[in-house]
Amino acid sequence: MGAYSCLSERVDCYNADWIRLGDQVTVSQDAFLCTASHDITSPIMELTTAPLILKDQCWVCARAIILPGVTLGEGCVVAAGAVVTKNVAPWTIVGGNPATTLGRRELQRT
Repeated sequence: MGAYSCLSERVDCYNADWIRLGDQVTVSQDAFLCTASHDITSPIMELTTAPLILKDQCWVCARAIILPGVTLGEGCVVAAGAVVTKNVAPWTIVGGNPATTLGRRELQRT
């Protein structure tokens, strides 16, 4: 967990594998960071795992779900309630189930 990063109340980190948070990452309340699933092609559906990487300045909004093996690019925003099944490009805003691109995050210049 990097500098100035935070996990809010009731964030569920199912860390059967690594979860890496960069600097200034915010994970809002009730989000679910999931690093495990099951192999549905197997008769015994054994556990599978893959790490999560949340790069610098990401924001995962309330009740979002990030599934195994996903990398959230620098500065991206995951909207409330989104289900992220694939990597998110830097400075992209995603939302929905499954999450799709909603726009780009543009920083104000002062």
